[in-house]
Amino acid sequence: MIYPSIDDLVKHFDSKYTLVIASAKRARQLRNGSTRTTKKGYQNDVATALHEIEVGNIEYERIRDGIK
Repeated sequence: MIYPSIDDLVKHFDSKYTLVIASAKRARQLRNGSTRTTKKGYQNDVATALHEIEVGNIEYERIRDGIK
């Protein structure tokens, strides 16, 4: 099981879908060699990305509200 829980993480975003996109994007950045923003080490990039989101080191910007 990956910690933190989804209930804690979704408080930082407007929906679960935004959380998934942001964490996947950050995990890809970590896999491509981006530096980690936390000292705590996890085995995989997704867990590290989720921890960075929980701590508040990762922010997002919505560039458009929807397709019309």
